[in-house]
Amino acid sequence: MGAFFQSLGRTVAAGVVLLVVILLAVGAFVSEAGARPGDHMWWAFVMRWLHVLSGVMWVGLLWYFNFVQTPSMPKIPDEQKPAVSKVIAPTALFWFRWAALSTVVTGLMVAGMNGYLASALMLTKGVHAIGIDMWIALVMAFNVWFVIWPNQKKALGIVTVTAEEKAAAAKLAGLVSRINTMLSIPMLFCMVAQQNVGM
Repeated sequence: MGAFFQSLGRTVAAGVVLLVVILLAVGAFVSEAGARPGDHMWWAFVMRWLHVLSGVMWVGLLWYFNFVQTPSMPKIPDEQKPAVSKVIAPTALFWFRWAALSTVVTGLMVAGMNGYLASALMLTKGVHAIGIDMWIALVMAFNVWFVIWPNQKKALGIVTVTAEEKAAAAKLAGLVSRINTMLSIPMLFCMVAQQNVGM
């Protein structure tokens, strides 16, 4: 059993199989709301689930960087830091930026499929909480792709720059990552607040 869970791919596949077993045993949860597999409501539900999965990955990694990796780096001996900067950080940043994109794309698809995309983006009353959530997420995703990632490539040595440019890039990436951490708090609140209001 232990060998099975040493593989991330097998672990994720087992999670999907477990989900299917639960759905078959209990019945599709969305059927209580009138959705049937393959219809519009069902696909909207699936898209919302993918949106939540993507968001957990994105915010989870954002918080990992800000609550774990960055504060721990000064405590790591210099000879061990390349393990983080050359192996762990690039992999984490890969999943971080693609989770950000997936969260935004699936979120926009959920809003479009449920008919509130334009009104939410215009912050119309009744969907203004999710609209604020969407705008914050768009700013955060922009920061990931166009500020944090380009500067992290310099800071991690993926792109060759001078020592001064490397230090400045690391500082800017860290600052914008902290800004995204700050933004994640009201973003998550607005998402949950809209669920209380309904759509």
